[in-house]
Amino acid sequence: MHSLFYVLFHPLNTLNLWLEDDPNASIVDVLYLFTTFSAFGIWLVFDRYQKAVNSAVPFRHPAPEAADPNWHSRMIPGANLRSHLQMPDLLPLQFGGGGRDYITCYDPANSLHLTSALADDARSIEGKIKRAKNAQVKWCETSFGERRRVMRSLLKWLVENQELCVRVVCRDSGKTMVDAALGEILTTCSKLEWLINHGERALRTETRYSNLMMSYKKSQVIYEPKGVVSAIVSWNYPLHNAWSPIIASIFAGNAIVLKASEHVIWSTEWFVGAIHKCLEVLGYDADIVQTVCCWPDQAEALTKSPLIKHITFIGSEEVGRKVAMAATEHLTPVTLELGGKDPAIILPDTDLRKWSSIWMRGIFQNSGQNCIGIERLIVHSEQYDELYDILTDRVAKLRFGSVLAPTREGYINTVDCGSMISNDRFEVLEELIFQAQEDGARVDVGGKELLHTSCEGRSYFQATVVGDANPKSRIAQMELFAPIALLIKYDDIDDAITIANGTRYGLGASVFGPHQDLCIEVAKELHCGMVSVNDFGVFYLNQDLPFGGTKSSGYGRFGGPEGLRALTNPKAIVTDRWPSFVQTSIPKVLDYPIRSLVRSWDFVHGLIMLLYADGYRARFNGLVQLTKACR
Repeated sequence: MHSLFYVLFHPLNTLNLWLEDDPNASIVDVLYLFTTFSAFGIWLVFDRYQKAVNSAVPFRHPAPEAADPNWHSRMIPGANLRSHLQMPDLLPLQFGGGGRDYITCYDPANSLHLTSALADDARSIEGKIKRAKNAQVKWCETSFGERRRVMRSLLKWLVENQELCVRVVCRDSGKTMVDAALGEILTTCSKLEWLINHGERALRTETRYSNLMMSYKKSQVIYEPKGVVSAIVSWNYPLHNAWSPIIASIFAGNAIVLKASEHVIWSTEWFVGAIHKCLEVLGYDADIVQTVCCWPDQAEALTKSPLIKHITFIGSEEVGRKVAMAATEHLTPVTLELGGKDPAIILPDTDLRKWSSIWMRGIFQNSGQNCIGIERLIVHSEQYDELYDILTDRVAKLRFGSVLAPTREGYINTVDCGSMISNDRFEVLEELIFQAQEDGARVDVGGKELLHTSCEGRSYFQATVVGDANPKSRIAQMELFAPIALLIKYDDIDDAITIANGTRYGLGASVFGPHQDLCIEVAKELHCGMVSVNDFGVFYLNQDLPFGGTKSSGYGRFGGPEGLRALTNPKAIVTDRWPSFVQTSIPKVLDYPIRSLVRSWDFVHGLIMLLYADGYRARFNGLVQLTKACR
């Protein structure tokens, strides 16, 4: 054993390289050393080649001026998407009419003008679809290794430029930098990493099992790109909602036409521009990714296009239904994610203070504008008062504002929540809260628009706690998408499950309790697509899981192998396993024209008995019948 370790760790000491003065010297000693160093050299060359071919490629994408906290622009009184109609000087200098419309882009937290974007019409949308189609012909021929390199390059750029990306998001949506980092950067990095590590596994050719009759055949499924797909996405996560469908689609070999929300077209154009720059640096045609900026009345040019082979929609139920109906024009498959009314069931004897921080994050993350945010806290009646006191105390201390609005002294005040995307729904929210109070609910904190003292934006809504809400009331049935905590009492666990399942939605849910086995039992009873146990929304950070809901929360899935395969055409291919020895032939007894109806029936009947009869005796009888029919 000592000699073995000596040879392993000091091989040169055991070698006689010159074959001199040693009667036992052998050419093997020289070959040993030569082979070792040659193998090491080959490995170095291979490793360098792999890094050169597969490693991330750096690229630069100029930062927009508006991402600077000290940037200043014109303040728009009563800012909205059509402010350019009341203030024509917001339009670009080269504006010449021509029937084309514009969209006013502004910072909702500070009402600062960003740009006025030219809205696409049906003709320009059709042109973008055709450009994507032409570019996809070559892109679909790329290997998974080449597509992985694109993903690695995007991941590298995103991580290195995360602060800049977060500031761009904050400027266009009004959210805080922490909310943007958690909801935009972290989730997008997770998806990129999953595509790099597991995307090929989900799409590579699969060999499927065969039965006894088909044992001489090889059955496979290949996942072919669909061609040009589309994604119509919401405004609540400008970076992630744009990049997520893009990276999945191009990894599957497709081109994509992204229809961004009118509210965040400024930031979306910049984020998609980074993908364009990445593709160009790597030598690919950036036309495989197209961005559409249009008003809803022009969207049918996308949803009814015969060139679009799949649509992913993220948004409201009302608009989702219209998209699904339009897609029937050419039977275009659709994946719908339509939001929800996610419950968090708090089982008896739960440590309320232990989990209160997770509930605060689940409710007020992104100022409540989160499709899988906690919309209902369903708590046992014996713990209701304690939970209400905990939440009202913490919610009353939340600070609202803009992280891109420095003071005169140059520093930024600490804020917990940013603005909402607009104030369009404030009257509806205030009415719902008032009706809930009329029905007996308790509101001691918040409940109306917040008139900020230092930020010019009019898109702030007070953090609100609505206690003892009626589970049948409008506020407990409608998706609020706002910084509102809604507490509902229950007396027994079956009642809690009934309340949780008692809305039209079924996207996500959470179950909290001291006993995990009981939590899992409750989770299995919930009518939804995803459940976190003693946590909130973590099913989305694991990108190997499908994401989607049931009922009015939509259908189909994105995320995980299921979502990636939805962007492909699964094609079954059956070949001969041993083509030189066994191939399908038609027995004479079944060949046209059939010679004997009795013998042909006996043959088929005996074959089915042989393959599928219950018991060996019945199968043997089938073999006998089959043999007789062949004579």
